Amino acid sequence: MKEYEKSKLNRVKRGANRATYDVEKINTILDAGFLCYVGYIYDGKPITIPMAYSRREDKVYIHGSTANRMLLAILESGETSITVMHLDGLVLARSGFHHSVNYRSVTMFGSLKKIEKDAEKTEILKWIVNQMVPNQWDSLRPMYQKELDRTLVVEFTIEEASAKVRDVGVADEPEDYNLPFWAGIVPIKQVAEYPIADKGKPQEMEIPKHVLDYYEQNK
Repeated sequence: MKEYEKSKLNRVKRGANRATYDVEKINTILDAGFLCYVGYIYDGKPITIPMAYSRREDKVYIHGSTANRMLLAILESGETSITVMHLDGLVLARSGFHHSVNYRSVTMFGSLKKIEKDAEKTEILKWIVNQMVPNQWDSLRPMYQKELDRTLVVEFTIEEASAKVRDVGVADEPEDYNLPFWAGIVPIKQVAEYPIADKGKPQEMEIPKHVLDYYEQNK
C-alpha cells in the first residue's frame, strides 16, 4: 500500500481517525469528481476558485484563459493547494453540537508547470472534458488554433496529500439516545436530469448515446 508521507502540511489533526494517506484511496476520491477548489493569493488577499480538473497518475490538470489571474498567480508562486470534496449525507443529531455531514475530501499540495505544446494541451483538454462526461470529446468539433492559443493549461504535481472520510451515523451523547428527538442521516447525491437540447440543429437530432448513458447511470 503506497501512502503519501505525513508532514506538518498534510497531516490531519482534528478527526485524525477519519484520515487516510493511501494513494489509491485518494485517487479514487479524485476520479469520482470533476470540480476542485484552487487556493491562491492575489494582491495580498486569499482567494479560492472552483475549477474543472482531470487526474493522470500523480498529476492534476486545470485550465482557463491565458489572462486568468488565478492560473497566472499560482504559476508565478510555483505552488498551490487544491481540494476536492463530495457531500454524501446530512447527519442530523439530537443536539446542534453533533450535527455533521458525511463526506469524502482530499487536500493536495504541490508544484506547477505550464503546458506549452499544442498537442499536449489538446490531449489534456480532452481528459478534462471526458472527466465530466465520458466519451464527450469525440463528439465535438476540433479546436481552432485561436482557441488553443487563448487557453492556459497547468499541470499540478501532487507532492503531499491527505484525505478525510466520514461515512458513519449519528454520534450523540450516550444520555441523549433515549430523548424524544428525531435523529438520522439524509443521504445526498448529485443526479443528472434528462438532457435538454440546445436551440438550433440539436433540437432535430437524437441525443448521443454517451450522453444518454451518462444520464441513465447518474439519474
